Amino acid sequence: MAKTVSVNVPGRVNLIGEHTDYNGGMVLPAALSVSLQLSLTPRADREVIVRSAAYDQPVRRTIDDAPSNDWSDAALGAVREAITMGMLTSGAEISVSSTIPAGAGLSSSAALIVAVLKAAREASSADFSDTEIALAARRVENEYLGVPCGIMDQMAVAAASIGTAMALDTKTLQYRLLPLPTTHELIVLHSGISRQLSEGRYAVRKEECDTAKAYFGSDDLCLLDPNIIQRSDLAEPARSRALHCATEHARVLAAANALESGDMTRLGALMNASHASMRDLFDISLPPIDALVADGIALGALGARLTGGGFGGCIVALVENAAREAWLGQLLAKHPKAQFIDAAGG
Repeated sequence: MAKTVSVNVPGRVNLIGEHTDYNGGMVLPAALSVSLQLSLTPRADREVIVRSAAYDQPVRRTIDDAPSNDWSDAALGAVREAITMGMLTSGAEISVSSTIPAGAGLSSSAALIVAVLKAAREASSADFSDTEIALAARRVENEYLGVPCGIMDQMAVAAASIGTAMALDTKTLQYRLLPLPTTHELIVLHSGISRQLSEGRYAVRKEECDTAKAYFGSDDLCLLDPNIIQRSDLAEPARSRALHCATEHARVLAAANALESGDMTRLGALMNASHASMRDLFDISLPPIDALVADGIALGALGARLTGGGFGGCIVALVENAAREAWLGQLLAKHPKAQFIDAAGG
């Protein structure tokens, strides 16, 4: 009888470092308590049956199916990758329950893919590392789902732990885990605007970064001197995209140091500067999200920023523990479409 295995993987919030993970830079994600639970039973045929607590009916696919813009595509792509890696021999039956909101920029898709691969690893007793699982999950996103993402989401949900942030060098995949503050909380709020990476705007930003890479002859925009980018005659918008990457990388390095030294004022200022760069240079924010961030800061957050790929989703704000309840109540009263999702640290 086929062995059923169960796994649990967290959602993640990126504290700082947006669109640096496919441009040779650093990121600083943290695991959240919202998570995805998944059970997997290998099948002897080519069927992939996916059940979710969020849907009434199971989805029946085969391992030969192309993506169909269905929520089950991520699970199917992960099963196909598990077969390629030798962890499964054919189809699988999968049951999913998740508290990670879809379209929020908290890596719900990455969590599903990583969970399938981790379950397949356990079912087969394979010895792939968490880093290898993360790389396989990115292949599913890039090659099967057609999402040109970097490695941050997959690494964070595959290897991060609750209560820590992961200072990850996306070029080398080396990372260190840094304790989150005990005096402050990093509060995650959904803006009320859902996002979908497959809709095309994310891909446009990557193409603009590719234009800058070709101009500078480097795959690592984040490692370029911002002064050189500013003085260049690279046409817009590629010039602004490259400038965001280089300055954002520097902000991540500084933020990791601030987190380690307990300098929350510095961390908050870097988060604010990051949001301004995403808004003005990378052009991935939206007016309602800018207003949510601005009001969060005006009400007392040390820092606040859009988190995730952009064009909707969540913000993350750094708030002193003692101020949390009053801050949250006042901000949600001004933005009734926003919703509290989770908090890290504190």
